[in-house]
Amino acid sequence: MKVIAIASVTAGGKTTVVNEIKKKLPKTAVLHFDDYSFDGEVQDFYEWTLDGADYNIWNLAPLKKDIISTRNSKAYEYLLLDYPFAYRNDKIKDYIDYAVFIDTPLDIAMARRVLRDFKDATAEEIRNDMKMYLKYARVVYIQMLKDILPSSDCVVDGTKELDVIVDEILKVISEI
Repeated sequence: MKVIAIASVTAGGKTTVVNEIKKKLPKTAVLHFDDYSFDGEVQDFYEWTLDGADYNIWNLAPLKKDIISTRNSKAYEYLLLDYPFAYRNDKIKDYIDYAVFIDTPLDIAMARRVLRDFKDATAEEIRNDMKMYLKYARVVYIQMLKDILPSSDCVVDGTKELDVIVDEILKVISEI
């Protein structure tokens, strides 16, 4: 079994791409990082970034357990991880065969996040979120671009159409 991690900044397209790949790739399991709660989970990403952005702060034992269990089941050829850290967490890195980073420009990721997370929000709530993004969150997005993008095996252009991104990743997966 090959374990493929798909990473990007928040709202960069990880979940959408992983779900689309799963539809096209038989015998594929998926684990979504956002489905877990982890000990050591960061509450203040701004402070975490200022303190050095230690990706090992997250105790990813539950995810590791599920990766091992899925691999041991022998029911799948591929395991896709909808997972933001690529090889940067020591508990998970040795289980990843290949890491893909979807390089989505921050303005596109922000627009997607607002459309996704603020469907019923007031204009004031959106303005407040934009202020928080500019003051605190943007530095975290930049940190991911500094750390995760270069530590990935492959970088795909997040501005391309979904089917193009999926086809590029499927081609890479077929060559692993």
